[in-house]
Amino acid sequence: MNQSCSARPTGRLRPGARQPLLWAALAFAAGLSAGLYMWRPPLWWLVSAAVFAASGTFFAYRRARVAFALCLATVFVAGALLIQVRSPNRLSDSGLLHFADGQEVLVTAHVTAEGNLREEGSGDVRQSLDVETEEIATSSETVRIRSGLRVSLYGKRVTNETGASVSPVHLFRYGERLRFASKLNPPRNFRNPGAFDYQGYLEENGIVALASAKAASVELLPGFAGNHAELWRTRIHRSIIEKVHALWPAREAGLMDAMVIGDEAFINRPTRVNFQRSGTYHVLVVSGMNVSILALATFWMLRRLRVGDLVAGTITLLLIVAYALLTALGSPVWRATLMLAVYLGARLFYREKSMLNAIGAAALGLMVFDPKALFGASFQLTFLCVWLVAAVGLPFVERTIQPYSRGLRNLDSAGYEASLSPKVAQFRLDLRMIANRLERFLGHRFPLPVLAGGMRVLLGACQLVVISAVMQVGLALPMAYYFHRATAVGMPANMMVVPLTEILMPTAILAVTLGYVSPVLAKIPALIAGAALEGIAGSVHWLGGLRIADARVPTPGLVVILATTAALALAMLLRRRPLLAGIGLAALAASALWICVIPPRPRTRAGVLELTAIDVGQGDSIFLVSPEGGTLLVDAGGLPHWVHSELDIGEDVVSPYLWWRGISRLDVVALTHAHADHMGGMGAILANFRPREFWLGVDSSSPELQELIQQANALGIHVLQHREGDRLDLGSAAVRILAPPVGFVGGASRPNDESLVMKITYRGTSALLEGDAERSTEQRVAQEEPQAELLKVGHHGSNTSTIPELLAKVHPKFGVISVGTRNTYGHPRGEVLARLQASGVATYRTDLNGAVTFYLDGKNVRTQLDHRPDAGR
Repeated sequence: MNQSCSARPTGRLRPGARQPLLWAALAFAAGLSAGLYMWRPPLWWLVSAAVFAASGTFFAYRRARVAFALCLATVFVAGALLIQVRSPNRLSDSGLLHFADGQEVLVTAHVTAEGNLREEGSGDVRQSLDVETEEIATSSETVRIRSGLRVSLYGKRVTNETGASVSPVHLFRYGERLRFASKLNPPRNFRNPGAFDYQGYLEENGIVALASAKAASVELLPGFAGNHAELWRTRIHRSIIEKVHALWPAREAGLMDAMVIGDEAFINRPTRVNFQRSGTYHVLVVSGMNVSILALATFWMLRRLRVGDLVAGTITLLLIVAYALLTALGSPVWRATLMLAVYLGARLFYREKSMLNAIGAAALGLMVFDPKALFGASFQLTFLCVWLVAAVGLPFVERTIQPYSRGLRNLDSAGYEASLSPKVAQFRLDLRMIANRLERFLGHRFPLPVLAGGMRVLLGACQLVVISAVMQVGLALPMAYYFHRATAVGMPANMMVVPLTEILMPTAILAVTLGYVSPVLAKIPALIAGAALEGIAGSVHWLGGLRIADARVPTPGLVVILATTAALALAMLLRRRPLLAGIGLAALAASALWICVIPPRPRTRAGVLELTAIDVGQGDSIFLVSPEGGTLLVDAGGLPHWVHSELDIGEDVVSPYLWWRGISRLDVVALTHAHADHMGGMGAILANFRPREFWLGVDSSSPELQELIQQANALGIHVLQHREGDRLDLGSAAVRILAPPVGFVGGASRPNDESLVMKITYRGTSALLEGDAERSTEQRVAQEEPQAELLKVGHHGSNTSTIPELLAKVHPKFGVISVGTRNTYGHPRGEVLARLQASGVATYRTDLNGAVTFYLDGKNVRTQLDHRPDAGR
């Protein structure tokens, strides 16, 4: 038996011989995942790797399949070892955070990344800069510190002597030195499960702290600090942006900046949302697709000019490297550049069919260089896109549609059929027969070429449909996991947008290039690019505006993730035969339908009333779940208008938490009163979770509240007003409204007293939610039997609330304060914390504890935290 085994040819390694590097990359990625979640001593991994490697060597000449599997096991262990021994890339702040104590300091720094001026309404102008500090001065010391700082400079436009509006903000450039006074702030994540890691994002960009300053108070210092090569790069980048704005109108120029050069400074949030809703956001930002389009257009043009493969590939690669340097957008563009380099090399030295191996080589190289990149959305989306096209879409097209496309060659030659399959030969005969009949009406010259051209267009459209469909269903899992979107219009949107992008990218770059030579010559490609851009913007606006495009989904569960991963593998493994490939694609489509249609099981506890204070910064958002699983969200956080931030607390903070909990619909949403820090995020909540009812206390004349009511009516949400004395049910939990009183009219001198105050009771346990109720409201509530084990402290711990009379009547065991870190109001006030401590209330705060959950089981109240808070802090 051993002799027969040893006689087997050793050159046939199955199943991975065709793409050994792809399988190696997959094994390495699996090892990185295992190493991240299953810690073992390094020696354990080293011994395992040595055993697998030795075993693989032993079987190399005896069992090819076994040897290949053992090689993959060695790569797997190497991945697990690498991610555990690689030290985490955490930034050292070099002492900068020591000065982020709320006191004003004098900062001397130089610009490392310049930003564009942005108009923010009411004449406000803002520029965001990344700087490297040189020294920090306080009233008592001056310390030399080199560390990354993100600075926001702001000011108001003024009118000069000629009556023209001018910006007071100096447009700082790379390498310029400046000095300004500011309070430094450490970056802070919203501490909810499922929240975006903003601190980690800044760390990846070298930023340790944040600051802001008035532009008029910033002093420009003499001298230059920086790298001269980067100075020239930023000057070229700025020059191209200026050229773009000279060639196209302002509205088109903003989109052109984003799609061609990667500058999103002039793109507002509604435009981004439309691209996201239509599933075409990858077009708006410079990504792997944009790089690929530019590379393929360049390579195709050079080949049409009869330039050889080596020269054409070299020129294309140099152009893409220059483009990647110019955009300076980091990992996504460089990953695409690396993949193109490997692919062009494989095409030149081997064959075009080695694309999967090229993808594997690029992925393996990047994971070895940066193991943590595997766990980022950008890495996963980039490689999944390319993998879907190369491993699933193109093989299916090659075996179904492309034979008929090739069959259209030499259509007038009857002898060509001998080299074709019977079905394709019959297809050609049918076309010639139809052409013969059309000759009676159109003559002998036109029917066959017209039929051939029409069929080429039809088959090309079919190929685009197949590739778009594969991308749509294949990307369903990461789109749901990272962006909570089911892009129902993604396929038609991409069918419209991608061909237009293929026109836009080369013509726009040609227009900018010619713009430096002759603005007249640049007009023609600029017009073509502008027309393509209008087509893209119009398609995105139309499709993104459809209600069906607004499908939001919770975070998929583990079973769905595993099933979708298996469907992806099945679609690749069965790609060799059309029938089996169809089965694989059907499995992939079924997994995508599962993600979009079947919601995951919510993460709730049966038989208890749950109350969670979500960390929304300086604002309120309380999530309640009844013992039967009914849901009520009270307030949705928000930012005041003067903050001038594009952050939407409802979309970016509250919704991700609810999606992480597996919530796809809410039963009821309640708004305590019409203040921005309670209702600013409510619009996104209504759109994302479509509650059955929207509860209000006072229907004030606030324009923002009236807009919310109109939105609720348009969505078919029942708007209800509740006053003191109303009793409602949330499953087996009872809700009693304690304020505002009947007949209360909005617009009072203290709007906080419009707050909807609720007491929620489950058997023998209760929670009192105050909103921002102040003294006069609390005095009335104290007469309404408000006793409760849990108190949501009123008005974020302001001294205007939580009066002793209320505390005496409520007599809570637990209290929770929803408050922002280092807020400008000084909340929670020390007097309030002292009153709570004197009353024996165990107090939790969202600025210290993050999201805090309490469970009311009818007898006791428990919290998810296993430590007692320091109520006096």
